Amino acid sequence: MPMPKSEYIWMNGELVKWEDARIHVLSHVVHYGSSVFEGMRVYKTPDGPKAFRLDEHTERLFHSAKIYRMPIPFSHDEINNAILDVVGKNKLNACYVRPVAYRGYESLGVDPSACPVDVAIAAWEWGKYLGDDALENGVSVCFSSWNRMAPNTMPAMAKCGANYMNSQLIKMEAISHGYVEGIALDVSGHVSEGSGENIFLVRKGALITPTFTASILPGITRRSVMRLAEDMGIKVIEQNVPREAVYLADEVFFTGSAAEITPISYVDNIQIGEGKAGPITKKLQEAFFDIIEGRAEDKHGWLTPIPKASEVAAR
Repeated sequence: MPMPKSEYIWMNGELVKWEDARIHVLSHVVHYGSSVFEGMRVYKTPDGPKAFRLDEHTERLFHSAKIYRMPIPFSHDEINNAILDVVGKNKLNACYVRPVAYRGYESLGVDPSACPVDVAIAAWEWGKYLGDDALENGVSVCFSSWNRMAPNTMPAMAKCGANYMNSQLIKMEAISHGYVEGIALDVSGHVSEGSGENIFLVRKGALITPTFTASILPGITRRSVMRLAEDMGIKVIEQNVPREAVYLADEVFFTGSAAEITPISYVDNIQIGEGKAGPITKKLQEAFFDIIEGRAEDKHGWLTPIPKASEVAAR
């Protein structure tokens, strides 16, 4: 399916036409995967479109860049404003936003130091990442033959373009075998995450999720779900998770900016629970979507209003 286009993309401080947002073929990022990026959503609410956890996404972008020694030539506030501006200028009510910082054109060797760090931010309409009925009926997934990166090889806590070659292998293998998604193990054989999602298990009323030491990305939706669970009095446990614990769980679900909260119905053709969204998954989904779609109080301050196109022009 072709990507839906918007009118403008923000590049290095300017809003340019979608078709004009280009880089040189010899840019460092093309050859070495030297980019860090974010994925975040804007939701339609009764009070207008609002960005979900804007500050946290921008903070993680800067953290990823720091790990990879990439000095972003804009401040945190400038990136926040640019994200809001590109959504507002494109007059989008609900969309996905992709900020990316990357090593641009200057030299072409493994050492990226001479190459500038460029920044672009795009926004476009994007529906449910794992399918329209996935939130209710769940998805069928498999354990991948590909492991997540070992500690001290590539930094899993950075959301880096190069890291996602591993994710592509996981995703393509799963699809080739007839599954929607794959789950990776870490190098010790513990459950890590999906190709682009964190994972949770429900077992005897408690919520269980792998720790950062299992080579997972520190997910912002993951953190949000943990906070909602705590608000509900649901016990949250971060621990190493053996593969077989997934098969025996009462419920399993993915979280992520793209996947939101998506239940897993089957793993390796083994039914999980009732084979659809379970009661705790549904409870967390309801609380999550009520906040982000403006039906419940935003008591954690997760939403930021999007400016109108006329306000963007006045900046």
